[in-house]
Amino acid sequence: MSLDAIDWQRPWLAPFRETGQALIHSGDWLQAANQIAHAHDLKTASGFSVVFVPQHSLPADVAYEAHIHATGQVPTRDNLHDFFNTLIWLHLPEIKKTLNALHAANSLTVSAHSGVDGTINSGARGRARDAATFFDENAAIFICSDAHLADALRQHQWQFLLQRSPEEFFSKVSVVLFGHALMEKLVQPYKAITAHVWITIVEPAWFSFSDKRRWEAIDHSVAAAINAGFSSRDFAHLPVLGVPGWWPQQSGEFYDDPFVFRSLRHTTKTS
Repeated sequence: MSLDAIDWQRPWLAPFRETGQALIHSGDWLQAANQIAHAHDLKTASGFSVVFVPQHSLPADVAYEAHIHATGQVPTRDNLHDFFNTLIWLHLPEIKKTLNALHAANSLTVSAHSGVDGTINSGARGRARDAATFFDENAAIFICSDAHLADALRQHQWQFLLQRSPEEFFSKVSVVLFGHALMEKLVQPYKAITAHVWITIVEPAWFSFSDKRRWEAIDHSVAAAINAGFSSRDFAHLPVLGVPGWWPQQSGEFYDDPFVFRSLRHTTKTS
């Protein structure tokens, strides 16, 4: 599927629309992405400038994430998956470089640069690497100023959380896609698409910040939280087309679908 399949009017793409359309209309989106990366001085945790390069630049015997960490070069194919990955690097580079450092630290081919500042504490590596994969591929960031709504997400209280007007919902919540596989799936959306959700609690004033300040605040705070150590148990789950205003006909019947909006499964601990 080509990049022309992207419908930039989809509400979940609003934060990426300006940059994404500029890349596509540039004639050479890889070169255009590199110009933006250079202008913003994007670097890996190991200190290398981020440069998007053709996929064939990746040596056959070197792991993808290790190569990025050791060189700053991000092997990139001309497809939806890698295009969205590039967009995330350009918008949330602190999170991306933190995840990259975590992946690289676990790779058998990790370079000598993996020990510099920015890598994850080794005690967190086992559980955190699986979580990093979920985050990189399928995460959405749930930014919320109301702890009750965050708890409703964790408890799968879908009607309370989601069956409200977009204006009311987005006065206290912002949902930002991060996983590039998630974004790719949403090019052809279907109801059951579910994100691994990272919850970030903010002060109400966050919603009055400029776009630039909000992006920077979330990028740094989420990166710091990941760097402190995390696991797949730290995620909530959200069928993303349930976000108010992100899909037509969001009636009570829409949210009553038990195959998509599932009840929370409680586990019993055994001795």
